[in-house]
Parts: sequence; C-alpha cells; structure tokens
Amino acid sequence: MAAVRVHSSIQSSLTILSHPFHSSSRLLKTGLHFPRTLFSTLLSSSSRKALFCSCRADNLTGNDRGVSDSFVLTTPLYYVNAPPHMGSAYTTIAADAIARFQRLLGKKVIFITGTDEHGEKIATAAAACGSSPSEHCDVISQAYKTLWKDLDIACDKFIRTTSPKHEALVKEFYSRVVANGDIYRADYEGLYCINCEEYKDEKELLENNCCPMHLKPCVLRKEDNYFFALSKYQKLLEETLTKNPDFVQPSFRLNEVQSWIKNGLRDFSISRASVDWGIPVPNDNKQTIYVWFDALLGYISALSEDQEQPNLQSAVSSGWPASLHLIGKDILRFHAVYWPAMLLSAGLSLPKMVFGHGFLTKDGMKMGKSLGNTLEPNDLVQRFGSDAVRYFFLREVEFGNDGDYSEDRFINIVNAHLANTIGNLLNRTLGLLKKNCQSTLPFDSTLAAEGNAFKDTVDKLVEKAKVQYENLSLSSACEAVQEIGNAGNIYIDERAPWSLFKQGGAASEAAAKDLVIILEAMRIIAIALSPVTPKFCLRIYEQLGYTKEQFNAATWSETEWGGLKGGQVMAQPKPVFARIVIEGEGGDGSVKQEQQRKS
Repeated sequence: MAAVRVHSSIQSSLTILSHPFHSSSRLLKTGLHFPRTLFSTLLSSSSRKALFCSCRADNLTGNDRGVSDSFVLTTPLYYVNAPPHMGSAYTTIAADAIARFQRLLGKKVIFITGTDEHGEKIATAAAACGSSPSEHCDVISQAYKTLWKDLDIACDKFIRTTSPKHEALVKEFYSRVVANGDIYRADYEGLYCINCEEYKDEKELLENNCCPMHLKPCVLRKEDNYFFALSKYQKLLEETLTKNPDFVQPSFRLNEVQSWIKNGLRDFSISRASVDWGIPVPNDNKQTIYVWFDALLGYISALSEDQEQPNLQSAVSSGWPASLHLIGKDILRFHAVYWPAMLLSAGLSLPKMVFGHGFLTKDGMKMGKSLGNTLEPNDLVQRFGSDAVRYFFLREVEFGNDGDYSEDRFINIVNAHLANTIGNLLNRTLGLLKKNCQSTLPFDSTLAAEGNAFKDTVDKLVEKAKVQYENLSLSSACEAVQEIGNAGNIYIDERAPWSLFKQGGAASEAAAKDLVIILEAMRIIAIALSPVTPKFCLRIYEQLGYTKEQFNAATWSETEWGGLKGGQVMAQPKPVFARIVIEGEGGDGSVKQEQQRKS
C-alpha cells in the first residue's frame, strides 16, 4: 500500500514522497489538501531524484580526512531498565580487548560506552521499585560503572543520555534533520512492543501478535507522532553497502541488512506522545524523542563530554566518525539501517564498521529468569576473577557467532591455558633460573636464540596473533598466543635444562640459554595477551623484573624478539594465576570454590 505523507508545522517547505506502510498499521496524514497537479509534479522521477539527493554536503564530516593514528570504538549504550547482564558484559569485554590492542599499536583510542536512560520501560521499572526515573537511572548506571571496574574495562568516555550536554546535542541533531526535510507529523496506529520500544510489522510477529524477541503480546497503540523519512534513503543505503561491503560485519550480518533494505524501508516514528520520561521534541513539549533516536546520538555526544558548551560541530571534530560500533545482533537494524540514514540526513559521516556479535547461552540453553539459568557477571568475577572471565569468553566464543557457557568447561579451559600452559611454564622456568643462575639472566635473549628454530616459531605466532586481532578474530588471537605457550612447554620438556645443568660446562651454558629463551617467550606472551587478560599479563611482566609503569608503556613493537638482556634480575618465582579447584558439594547442594596456587 502506498500513500502520501506531508509535513505540517515543522518547516515552511513541504516534501512529499511515496510511503510504504505496515500491513497492520495506519498512518494518517494531517488534514492538508493539494491539487492533483501538485502531486504529479512533486512525484515525477526527476523530483524524486532531487529529493533523494537533498542530504547536505557541508563541513560537518569530522575525521573524513582520516587520522591514521585515531581509533574510536563504541559499545551500545546499555538500557538501564535492569542491572547489567552477561550479554552486556561480553560486548564490553570484547570492546576493551580491541581498544587495548589498538593502544598497543600506538593509536589514539577513544573507547566509548555508557547508559541509555530514557523511555517507557525506564519509567515503568522505576515505578516498580518505588523510585523516580532519575533515581533509578543513577543506581543502575553506577552498577554498570562498578562492574566495568571489576572487569578491568578501561573506557575513555562513559556517556549517560540524561546528561544536559547530551540533550542539547540531540535537539541540535533533530533540528538539522528537520531542516533537511526528513521529519513530518502524522497519526499512527500499529502493534507496539513495549520491551523493544518500537512498532512491529504484523508479518514479523508470532502467534497472538507476540514479539519474536520478548515473546510477549504487542499492544495496539494509536498516536500522533513525528516520523523520520527512512524510505527516502533506501537507494543511498543500498549503494553504500554495495560500495562498502565491510561496513557491516561479519559478512553474514551484511546479508541480513541487505535483505531488510531490499524488502523496502518504512518511515518510523521518532517521537512518543505517551512517554514523559524523555527529551522533549523541540517546539513541542507534548512529545518526547523516541529512545533510539535519542540514544544513538550518545556515540557523538560522548565526544563532547569535556567541552563546556558543546555543539554538534565541536563533538564531531573531536573524533567522529567512529571506527567501530560493537553491538549485539539483536540491535543490528537500528545501527546498520536507522542510524546511517539519520547521519546522512544530518550531513554527518557514517561509522566505518558495525560489528554484530552473537548471543550467549548457558549449558546449551537460552538464558532467562523463568528458567533459573541466568549468568550473573558480578558472580562470575567474584568467584573466578576478571582475567578468567575475560579469557574464557574471548577465547571460547568465536567472535560474531553465538557462544555457550558451562561451568565445567570454563574451569577446565582457564586452568589448562592460564594456570598450566602459561603460568606453570613461567613458574618452573623462574625456579630453575633461581636455583642455577641466582635469578639473573646470563645472556641477552637475542644471543641465546641464535640459530634456534623456536624463535622463528614465536615470531610467526606473534604475527598471526596481530593479524587476528586486527580482523577482530579475538578467539584466534588468543589461540595464537596460547600456541607460543604450548611450543614453550614442548621445547623445555625436550631440552630438559634441569638435566643439562647437572652435566656442567657447555651443557650448563646451553641450559642457561634455554631458560632465557623461554623467559623471552613469556615476555612476548605478556604483551600479546594483555588486551585479553591485563592483570594476568602484568603479573607475568613483574615476575620478569619489570615495573607496572613499564608494562603500561609497552607497545606491540616490543613483541619483537630481543627484549630481555643479560644481567637482568628476575623476581622471585611465585605463581601468576590461581588454579581453580572445585572442592565439592555442600549439604545444601551449593558448590564451593577455592583457588589454589600451584607451585
């Protein structure tokens, strides 16, 4: 079905375009009448083309010239209707690992995260707790900040959408889109999912009009709203994705987005008359701006956080466009369709990439409170520590796909990789160095490895890890670093330096070189794995005689062989990772945990 929509009391000029509607919804234009000749003139093919190309090409494009040493990445702004869950923790852990790697490369990184604090669900959640929306947002937003600290998340910007600076930029952005002729007013009636906070097309719903995401019935709602002319940007979005196939990743997510666009884009409501907890629409205090139209601007307003009187121009010039939006696949449509069209309307550059990762399950089942199988990130961190949590999810979940958590596998993987392969290798090597060389390196690592194939193995694995990090293949990057540890264990077992030391002479010298070689490999592991397990790697670095300041100043270039020098004194050996041991089940069925240090 096609109809005509018209602007009313938004700007003096009128823009009229063909509009495809939801089969289950009715969009009623305001009561303005035009002669048929006007319609035919405006809807001619040449006029369509002019209207389509009306996006301004002004100077609000930010970093389009390309600052090679800049890397801006974002997580979603997390909705504060409930405390943080493992899904949001997973996204943020991955983003932090990517940010840390980019810092190692010497990039000027701006890592943005934060909380989305407006909308109907927030007001409802606050009322259920007996608090005001503002008080509720303060509590939940702080819960996110606390969890991020516990997970060693080193974000540069934390934006809250209730901040006055954010509100000012949202209103400025809204006004730019109005000025470009892309916002109009109309009556709308359709099936609305309160949890998604969006109208749904009847054909995408389950039986009894249930939302396929939340499995709850959508409600019939009629409102007088403002709409964004998304349909106007269909062709331009199609061309953008064709010319920039890396814009949406992984590639199978791109196919989803192209399918949505091919099926026809529908204008969507960007205001709510029935929601008080939100940013008022400019010049219409009876309406608030739709939560997604509001929250997406947080990626830009975060860049103005330190500015006294921010505006869109100053925010954009501080780092936009983003290098990477990291999101869960359930919000891909908002980021890969709605957001680019909004940016085009406002004359802003598009982000360089939107990466949609998969969902997490527990023991092969979808998680949910009704099933009693939720996975609480705070609980995991308190029981196992941040390094274990970060490592397991980044190593065991192929980034981009769905992943599963089971406690047995979690413990087995973490113990095998961190405690045994890396931790135990470091501990026994330092023990041999203490016993035979007074904890002092007798050779430079470069001299010790002359003509040794093990060095070449390490070099290749470091380069492999670098490529995998760059490709956002975080699991494969972890695997490559882990292979260095595996190779080190094989090497030391084959060489058996403990036996060579007993022989004395040249054999003892060879044994000493073997220890230096292994410790140099450990130094490289400490840098190469630091994006994933920062505290664990710091402990390794400190065991090698370095300071925390030296660790924090390390760059990826220092993964090149040759860092350890003769005469360097190593720290006294002590385990760098506490092995997780299940002690047994108590009478109440609870599982006790303890951490044993393996010496």
